[in-house]
Amino acid sequence: MVNIPILLPPAELRTARLLLRPWRPSDLEPFAALNADPSVMEHFPSTLSRAESDAFAAAGNDAIARQGWGRWAVELQEIGEFIGFTGLHRPTFEAPFMPAVEIAWRLSRRAWGHGYATEAATAALDLALDRLGLDEVVSFTATVNTRSSAVMERLGMTHDSAGDFDHPVLPPGHRLRRHVLYRLTAARWRDRRPASSGHPGPSR
Repeated sequence: MVNIPILLPPAELRTARLLLRPWRPSDLEPFAALNADPSVMEHFPSTLSRAESDAFAAAGNDAIARQGWGRWAVELQEIGEFIGFTGLHRPTFEAPFMPAVEIAWRLSRRAWGHGYATEAATAALDLALDRLGLDEVVSFTATVNTRSSAVMERLGMTHDSAGDFDHPVLPPGHRLRRHVLYRLTAARWRDRRPASSGHPGPSR
């Protein structure tokens, strides 16, 4: 069983370029546009409706309010522009590696190629594996999603090929059903922090 550590007051995380924070009403429209973009959602079963997108953001805020961490909205500090989300989550589906805490991200297409996913995830991992004291964080994606797998590797995560799995919410034969599993232990994180981290820290 994975304990749920509590961090109060809720954390905001800052990096050299980014702010990870609770969601605001002004985030909902650009987040819905992101979730309706077929390029962004290529490796998900479908795009999201506005109602589904809003519910995702609300769940992120609920988790942050309840436990101090979760899936944060991400903005560019310099101009205050919302670009997506990054954060920590406890998946609820059944798999051999569960229960676990995962690191996940989803950024708008125009935010790709700047290292923002790695930078934001580094801040979240620092919080999870240092301040929250988790022993391990996992990440997973469809085998065809090489872009996300590359981010996992840049973060120092290790591919657990024996842990690769068929996602139970997808039917047999679905092109996205087979998933790769990556792991990162606290010990490995302390030994190998990504050089691009800029040593992000929590703030209010």
